[in-house]
Formats: sequence, structure tokens, C-alpha cells
Amino acid sequence: MAEAPEDGLNEAPHFHGHRDRLRARFREAGSLALADYELLELVLFRAVPRRDVKPLAKALVDRFGSFAEVVAAPPGLLAEVPGVKDAIITELKVVEAAAQRLAKGQVKRRPILSSWSAVIDYCRTAMAYADREQVRVLFLDKRNQLIADEVLQTGTVDHAPVYPREVVKRALEVSASAVILCHNHPTQSKRSRWSTHKHAETLGKSGIFCIA
Repeated sequence: MAEAPEDGLNEAPHFHGHRDRLRARFREAGSLALADYELLELVLFRAVPRRDVKPLAKALVDRFGSFAEVVAAPPGLLAEVPGVKDAIITELKVVEAAAQRLAKGQVKRRPILSSWSAVIDYCRTAMAYADREQVRVLFLDKRNQLIADEVLQTGTVDHAPVYPREVVKRALEVSASAVILCHNHPTQSKRSRWSTHKHAETLGKSGIFCIA
């Protein structure tokens, strides 16, 4: 009996040739030559070896908005898309973890404030698409090099508690001369943004330089 296609994944007689052509284009021209859904196809090839994944890749980008948002989407939301099985979710989460590890390594190898864009890129990679608020703190030495990167709190969709005393306590424990407070706002809440600003002011008055 022939194997039934998975939901959302339609067989296509040309998909083997398509995979070879897409891989060749990636090798020759790099990722910038590919649309988001095409780069996503390359990831899906490993998880779905015997199906045409282009329709699924397009469906995922349509649902979440971009390659980055697909990779960072919570497993529960990914599973709601027809055709997305555990193997696909695992593959996407491996890519997300690799991107975070790479970004973290790049930040650690250079003085943070001499490459502010690297810090912004790192924070976006680590938390921009999180579905709950996080309070992340980067602890710096007197040369503005990264000592530690820690998620101090994870809250709800529109609230994450921040305790300035705990931030200062941890900064003293690691002998930090400065901290960068990173905080996401999944719901774009004005109240949450105001609260973040007030906490930054409190930390600033502690004598430890803070950027929020």
C-alpha cells in the first residue's frame, strides 16, 4: 500500500530536482539570493525527506511573517499548522538554538559597546519573538566586555517582574561595572514600557550604568 501524504504536504513529481536546484543556488549565491520560504525549505528538507515542502514553507511564512519568526515561534503554535510534525518542530528549534549560540559567541568575542549593532542583533535573536515578557541582563566589566548574560525573569504576555535590588545584587556578585537591561514587549503594552523605564531609572540611581 502506498504511503499516504502527510496533511499539508502534497507530493510533486519535480521536487527532487527542485531540491537539488535550490541547494545549488544556496551554495553559489548564498542566503541573500533566497526568499524566506526558500531558506525555510532547506531546513525542512532534513525533517521531511520524501515530500514537496514548498507549500508548507510558504504556509509557515504566511502564518508567522518571516523566516526568523517561523524559527522562533513557540512549538505549540507551530503544531497548529497542518503538516507540522514533531520532526519539523525539532529541526526549527535546533536552528533557533544555533542562531542564539552563534550570536552569543559573536558578542563575547568583542567589546560590546564598540559594536552596538551586534548587541541589538543578539537581543533580537534571543528574545524578539518570545511570546512572553523576559527580563534579560547583560553584565559588563570596566572595559565594556560581556561577563554574563542572564534571563532574570520570565513573565506573562504583558508583564514580567523586575526587582532592581536583585539586578544590583547579581551585578555585585559578578563584579560588573555596568549592565544592559533588555526587555521585550510581545503585546506592545504602554503600561509595561512605562514600568521598564522606571526600573531603568532606579538602576541608574544605584551607581551602576544602565542602558534600557
